[in-house]
Amino acid sequence: MHEHSQAQDDSERFTQVERFTVQWSHGLFFSSHTFDPANPVLADAIRGADDESSQHGMIVVIDEGVTDTNPDLQDRIRRYVEAHRDSLPELRTIHVTPGGEISKNDPRMVDEILDLINEHGICRRSTVLVIGGGAVLDSAGYAAATAHRGVRIVRMPTTVLSQADSGVGVKNGINRYGKKNFTGTFTPPNAVVCDTRLLESLSDAEWITGFSEVVKIALLKDADLFERMERDVSKIRERDLTVAIGYIFESARRHLEHITRGGDPFESHEARPLDYGHWSAHKLEQMTNFELRHGDAVSMGIALDSIYAGLMGMESRDSVERTIALLEKLGLPIFHPCMSQTDVLIEGLQEFREHLGGKLTITLVTEPGSSIEVNEIDEKIMMRAIEELSRRT
Repeated sequence: MHEHSQAQDDSERFTQVERFTVQWSHGLFFSSHTFDPANPVLADAIRGADDESSQHGMIVVIDEGVTDTNPDLQDRIRRYVEAHRDSLPELRTIHVTPGGEISKNDPRMVDEILDLINEHGICRRSTVLVIGGGAVLDSAGYAAATAHRGVRIVRMPTTVLSQADSGVGVKNGINRYGKKNFTGTFTPPNAVVCDTRLLESLSDAEWITGFSEVVKIALLKDADLFERMERDVSKIRERDLTVAIGYIFESARRHLEHITRGGDPFESHEARPLDYGHWSAHKLEQMTNFELRHGDAVSMGIALDSIYAGLMGMESRDSVERTIALLEKLGLPIFHPCMSQTDVLIEGLQEFREHLGGKLTITLVTEPGSSIEVNEIDEKIMMRAIEELSRRT
């Protein structure tokens, strides 16, 4: 009887594990005068390889800061859509939303976009075109990713930082519980279209802050790119677009290749190498009530982790000094008074650990173009690094 019962129990068990992959096309386009009706780049990006998408609707979400500096932008969009009406979805509405971190801190910003998706019948084969800085790309991307389990989205990043880094990525995050990107999704955009002319309307501060992410990618992946930035630092700071665009494009390309060829686009493992300098950057933004620009916070985070790696004997003194010098020559900050609250800042390590999934993994640079990953941080040495950084300012 016992043997019969055991056999019956075994027959009721079933286990099957299947591994599968999902094909995705991630298009990155750099252009200028994108809304000139004679320029097909945006229309091609929205349409993609799926002509059926042209049978459905589209809403456009624009960062308020972009419309402030480009007051005719809405008219240009309407004229462009009309010129390409045979291939583009029907334009159902244009929505202007506050830019900056408020769009990630206030749940109403996301709810407004969800309301528009619902009101205008935007389905999974419709398109949300979002134009703006990284924060608006995040909030609109989060809304699109959660509506109908995913509405097609095309991003048009309008800042140096978003064109060089965040706008290219597969992440959408909004802030909750005072924590950076606590709520979010991994949802690749259908396309990213960077209009280099839109960078001309940025303030000097917004222009330079985005280059911290370019320094980051050079330190992590390309010693030659870092050396070229050292040579061209004055031209970058002076906003020589013919020189600067090359660095923005190279950073975007490196980010795209990391996503598509790195083998872990949704960060299933603990390593997040492209978040170099970000554990403290995220905490600094929180400590300043998100008044600190993300790019400025990243610059400080890079400087701090570089000095820490130097104190630990992981990064050469020459590399540390070159890193700090490049950041300062670009006009990027390396220290903020709130960093003196060392106990609070160090809490950022635990929050970063939670954000990663329980195991702390910090990327540190050893020389420009080379890096290592560590799973522990010596907090006493990190506090020494903060003190040394404060003495440099």
